[in-house]
Amino acid sequence: MSSAADPTTTDPTPLLHHLHHSSPPHSDSPELAASLRRLDSFLGLFGFCQYTPLSTALSWLAFLAVGVGVPFLIIELYYCSHGTGSSCDKYQVKSFEVEILVSEALLGAVSLGCVSHNLRKYGVRRFLFVDRFHGGVVQFRDEYAKIIDNFFWLLATWILPCFILKAAREVVRVIYVHNNPWWEIVLTFFAILVSWSYSSIIYLSGSILFSLVCNLQVIHFENYGKLLERDLDVSVYIEEHMRLKHYLSKISHRFRIFLIFEFLIVTASQVVALLETTGNQSIINFINGADFAISSIVQVVGLVICLQAATKITTRAQGLASVASRWHALVTCSSNDTSQLGTLDNGGFSEVADAGVPITVDYSDSDQESGDYDVPGPTTIQLASYMSSYHKRQAFVMYVQSNLGGVTIFGWVIDRALMNTVFFVEMSLTSFVLGKTISFTTK
Repeated sequence: MSSAADPTTTDPTPLLHHLHHSSPPHSDSPELAASLRRLDSFLGLFGFCQYTPLSTALSWLAFLAVGVGVPFLIIELYYCSHGTGSSCDKYQVKSFEVEILVSEALLGAVSLGCVSHNLRKYGVRRFLFVDRFHGGVVQFRDEYAKIIDNFFWLLATWILPCFILKAAREVVRVIYVHNNPWWEIVLTFFAILVSWSYSSIIYLSGSILFSLVCNLQVIHFENYGKLLERDLDVSVYIEEHMRLKHYLSKISHRFRIFLIFEFLIVTASQVVALLETTGNQSIINFINGADFAISSIVQVVGLVICLQAATKITTRAQGLASVASRWHALVTCSSNDTSQLGTLDNGGFSEVADAGVPITVDYSDSDQESGDYDVPGPTTIQLASYMSSYHKRQAFVMYVQSNLGGVTIFGWVIDRALMNTVFFVEMSLTSFVLGKTISFTTK
């Protein structure tokens, strides 16, 4: 229908940019530019933007000092060791604090290392796929800005409640354990909160950035049905689907190490917490056991955010098969196909498409009925053109059904089936640990 949809073009700019005839790809809306600046400043503040050797060294020194060194020194100098006979043993167990510190430091290091590696290699725009080749479509710029701003809202939503719980725990600890001068107590109190906040923000930022990247791509998958409404050559639809699937492959490749280590560390940390809390029931109370609960909340929330984002975009990608099948059925059964067979010119080989029927992911149950028209019988050339169009659409549907796509980890697709498997594995592991630590006796 339009020369803008020529599938033979070699321009690397995505097809959606050509189809909307938007402004030059280098221009940004003020909202999107401001959102990207805020995100870049935030990532730079917490040491994710390691673009030079100096910034890399400073970032890791800050992480080792604030996230590891400060809490380790506090544990060694100001915390009691269990079994020393001191009255503070009831409220402070050194082994508990060390185990929590190790898990938080490992998760923070994995998040900082993986995200900084990708940012150093691709930059913020290419990392989020909103560079000039992918984010230049005016139609999506406002949605990009809203999703990027949602990064800060989601981070604050989970950090603030956990911060309040952490502060309350430290206040109660200070009330019951106050053997040091008041200035040391205040200094230790703020040092603990700053260190915990820094480590938690580093970890959750990695998880929420993965969710951000996935949600930015969900926009394009949800818009794919609208693309099918246009009277374009089938090769355009295939090429656009290949591009979306290629970006999913990139996302999977960039985050697979982060997702694997996050899952393993969180699982190991939860097992250790379960062993400690069930194996030491006689000494567990709010003060010495609350950190296990707070740490578990933060860790599980980060893992759930990643799994939810991966499952969401995988569901959208796999749902394109039903969208394409519905589009093919509507075009084949619509009255336009029958009417155009009798009205095509002798040399007509134009693509037959029903641009009047909206293709959306949310389907209605209404039937599509064809009207009866008195049209002249098709010629051999017209029938050949119609059959050619039909076979192209059929090949497109078979291609989409055979290439469902989704976020993968070394070939394993993160979808609802994998979530069920993970859930039952975790439940089995939990049951095993409880069976080793809790026993019931009958008299």
